[in-house]
Amino acid sequence: MTEICFATNNANKIKEIEAMLEGKVKLLSLDEIGCNEDLAEDQNTLQGNADQKASYVAKNFKINCFADDTGLEVHALNGEPGVYSARYAGPQRSDIDNIKLLLENLKGATDRSAQFRTVICAIINHKKFYFEGVAKGKIAFEISGEKGFGYDPIFIPDGHENSFAQMFLVEKNEISHRGKAVRSFVNFLKTNFL
Repeated sequence: MTEICFATNNANKIKEIEAMLEGKVKLLSLDEIGCNEDLAEDQNTLQGNADQKASYVAKNFKINCFADDTGLEVHALNGEPGVYSARYAGPQRSDIDNIKLLLENLKGATDRSAQFRTVICAIINHKKFYFEGVAKGKIAFEISGEKGFGYDPIFIPDGHENSFAQMFLVEKNEISHRGKAVRSFVNFLKTNFL
C-alpha cells in the first residue's frame, strides 16, 4: 500500500481524510514519521503555508507528503480571518476564543456571508501539486453543535440549516472545503499513482 504523510498531528483532520481515502493509501501523521516540531506557518497566503509545511517534511524526512491550510473568509470583515484563522484571537490558537472574537467583530453586520477555503500542497516524487476546495455559507449568530472543530459551530453551509458542527462526518465531507480539496487530490492520486 502506498504511504503518504499528512503534515499534521490534528487527529480530526486525519480522521476526515482517512475516511475519504477508503483504505487505498496509508496515511501517516507527523508523529508517525518522527517529526515532533511545530511546522512553521508564517506565510501570508494559504498556499504559501501549505507549501511551507509540505516542503519541510519532504526535504527533512524524504517522504511523499501533503499539507493543507484552511482559512475562513468573512465578506463583511474583508476576508478576515483568512490565513490567520487558527490564531485569530491570539497565539494560543483557541477555537472558542477565535469564535467569540469573530462573533463580536460581526455584531451589527447584516451581511454574514463567508466561505471556508482549503489549499493542499502535495509533494509526490519530488514534484509539487496544488488542490483547492471552497465551501460557501454564512456565519450563525450563535454556537450550535458538538461535532467538528475550529469555526464549525458557527458556519452554516449554503443550502443547509445546520452548522458543520451539527453534521455527521460523512455529510460534512460531502460539502466541505477540505472534502472538495481532498477529493481532487485523491482523484489525482488514483489516476496517476495508485
